[in-house]
Amino acid sequence: MNFYWSPEINPLVLSDKGIKLAHFSDLHLAGRQDSRRLERLETLLEAIIKAGCSHIVISGDLFNSTEPSDWMVVREILQKKNLYSWDKVTIIPGNHDLINLEEEMRIYNALNPGAGGKAKRLRRKMKEFCSVFRELITGEDAVAGFPYIKVLQYGDISISLVMVNTVFPWNNIDNPLGARGSIKRGELEALFDPSVENALRDSFVIGVFHHAYRIYGTDVLLDQAFDWTMELKNREELLHTMQRLKASVLLHGHFHRFQTYTVGGIGVVNGGSFRLNPRRYSEMTIKSDGSFEQRFVDID
Repeated sequence: MNFYWSPEINPLVLSDKGIKLAHFSDLHLAGRQDSRRLERLETLLEAIIKAGCSHIVISGDLFNSTEPSDWMVVREILQKKNLYSWDKVTIIPGNHDLINLEEEMRIYNALNPGAGGKAKRLRRKMKEFCSVFRELITGEDAVAGFPYIKVLQYGDISISLVMVNTVFPWNNIDNPLGARGSIKRGELEALFDPSVENALRDSFVIGVFHHAYRIYGTDVLLDQAFDWTMELKNREELLHTMQRLKASVLLHGHFHRFQTYTVGGIGVVNGGSFRLNPRRYSEMTIKSDGSFEQRFVDID
């Protein structure tokens, strides 16, 4: 378990009015050549800064590739906007960032490898992702992994972000599209350590992960089949963990809808899809009394 505390941060808005956090997801950029969407990303970030948001959460699927050279494009844009800082931005990976579906299927058809190879490739990609964005995870040069916690202090308002990884290896039977999610039991158990409760005490707790807790959830067979390919397998365990941590809000992406809902007494915000609507983001205002307000913002 990794904890990272900030010194007191000067908020962009007065604490008696609340601290604003922005959240969006699923950029699905196509590399450096995707100039039009990269320009739209800069426009969105400029609008978020102008709105006075003190922190930005991007909940995965930055690109449709697993190439670190592509991830660097987002890093460079954040640096250009003076946002590439631990206290300003949090980024987690999605399945498209870590799983090369074409490669996995090619290797499987050629060699029929065991599960160990799949897990090894995923760990390697996660390590590369954490290396590229290490300053946004640790605030330093050291490379860390999941889960990890950021505690941000804005005057009398403390906000804790609890990041967990929901991407698990491709499998031709259990995860044929590479889009199902699952959290390692060890990661969840790490969050039960007493040191976590101490770190989060008197803080507004936000859980952050990529896969959607809820997708369709209907009786329509076609929708049920889609649910299966996209679902977070052990979502009830994740919910129990977040309840135990007294989380007030959960943030995710993956299912490309801008939506809010409630599970187990916790508010959930789906950051939608930047690729489908690059002019919308979720804005949450957290107040010193522990209350919060959330809305989706459409930029001009």
